[in-house]
Amino acid sequence: MTAVVGAGGTRFSVRAPRAAAVWLCLFDPDERRIAMTREGDDWHAEVSGVGEGACYGFRADGPVPFDAAKLLVDPHAVMLDRPFVQNPRLAEFGADTADRVPRAIVTAPLPALDLPPVLRAGGLIYEVNVRGFTMLHPDVPAAQRGTVAALAHPAVIAHLKRIGVSAVEMMPIVAWIDERHLPPLGLRNAWGYNPVVPMALDPRLVPGGVAELRETVEVLRRAGIGTILDLVFNHSGESDLLGPTLALRGLDDAAHARAPDGTLINDTGTGNTLDFANPAVRALVLGTLRHFVTQAGVDGFRFDLATIMARGPGFDAQAPIFAEIAADPLLSRRIMIAEPWDPGPGGYRLGEFPAGWWEWNDRYRDDVRRFWRGDGGIGALATRLCGSTDVFGAGRTRGVSFVAAHDGFTLRDVATYAERRNHANGEGNRDGHHGEIAWARGGEGVRAMLATLFATRGTIMLCAGDEFGRTQGGNNNAYAQDNETVWLDWDGRDRALEDYVAGLATLRAACPALADPAIRHDARWFRRDGAPMRDKDWASADAVEMRLPEVSVTIDRAAGTVAIVPA
Repeated sequence: MTAVVGAGGTRFSVRAPRAAAVWLCLFDPDERRIAMTREGDDWHAEVSGVGEGACYGFRADGPVPFDAAKLLVDPHAVMLDRPFVQNPRLAEFGADTADRVPRAIVTAPLPALDLPPVLRAGGLIYEVNVRGFTMLHPDVPAAQRGTVAALAHPAVIAHLKRIGVSAVEMMPIVAWIDERHLPPLGLRNAWGYNPVVPMALDPRLVPGGVAELRETVEVLRRAGIGTILDLVFNHSGESDLLGPTLALRGLDDAAHARAPDGTLINDTGTGNTLDFANPAVRALVLGTLRHFVTQAGVDGFRFDLATIMARGPGFDAQAPIFAEIAADPLLSRRIMIAEPWDPGPGGYRLGEFPAGWWEWNDRYRDDVRRFWRGDGGIGALATRLCGSTDVFGAGRTRGVSFVAAHDGFTLRDVATYAERRNHANGEGNRDGHHGEIAWARGGEGVRAMLATLFATRGTIMLCAGDEFGRTQGGNNNAYAQDNETVWLDWDGRDRALEDYVAGLATLRAACPALADPAIRHDARWFRRDGAPMRDKDWASADAVEMRLPEVSVTIDRAAGTVAIVPA
């Protein structure tokens, strides 16, 4: 915490090692500036009579890029008084931004939690866009729709339990700012993968702050459902050199990775990759993780473009952040899920994260889709069903298997469109994945992929709404569609498909061998005629039966069916 409430006031601290001067800015409601005192790389000020609820920010001066005209948000803030809003002045040197930048709110910590995770390997993770999930939910009160609190509504809990959800993975709920090209297009960021400070919850999604998140996590936990937070530590919303000055850029720009010639490294595609070789960056990340564990009781985290966390600048499987998490008595017992790639050189690292980490398995997604499209082999499918031993080796699979996620076609759109339809994003249909593995097979294809997923060993993931046929009209990069494109249509959902998924969840729960993450070679394989599969059959067969000690799974591409039968 950088604003610590004491008996008679509050002590404020902020890291700004290269600044020549730093001021604490208090708002009540006018701005009052207090010169801070340097102690090493940090600056401090103790102010009597200031307590919880006070609004504050910082200003810093020094050589360029320091700009004392910019109001700066505390990188360790846990609550803001308003959302971030794009404005050209945020990036204009010398232009004052006090009326445009959120103020941090002095907040005393809640009693610390240390709860064991509800989610275990082998469960079903349910990826949720928090705002879009309940904006159109008829049972959720209008004032609560689109918020974290809505996830605790009894109708939502009932739905999660019906389809066998083990943990909700919330897409980013930390305060973000729109990319600067969106407002002129009349668009808003709908996903949140453009955060500014890592602990402050977005007031639009979590108006009650960390207490609201904590209460929702508790309700989910009582229902036997865990919580995973999707966090973005690969870049910040301050963007490239033309981006706004909001927090780290104005206080400690060394947090951003640079090449030897001083240019910003762009391994994220955003222009300002965070530098995990910098101990201060890692300290901020570790502090953020501890905050959400102790203050909200979450089970763990999913890390966007997680390869960045192991760059310094090249990827290193023995990167310091991994050892620091493993050595932390609180964090070492949490679930860590990597998106094991980034756009930078050598950025695809599936299977290379530490043994205790789980990883999104896009190879599973692609091989399952190829099989059902008709140009993928049944041998590759069998490998994916049994835990991807070619990726994760013997022992236990660390993969999180999925056929669709927030990024890309929805599951229904995979089976409906052959090419993306992203014109509404204002980029001439050039954004998003080109040539996504998809085909127009309709509802039959959706059911086949869902059944394949539920028949897969280890941890699986379902994107919210795919269980009842959500569509984005072929938009496979709907990050800028904060509208009915991504808001789930609860009234118009495919209830028959939802019933089908609920049945799959019941079957999976009755067959623990399917969820078991242990990679065993106890599966026996048979042809359509009932004879054992031979080596030559794997090259040409389009149907196979997998028999485990307690379940049989028959997959038939020609018929478009998957049958799961308990033994």
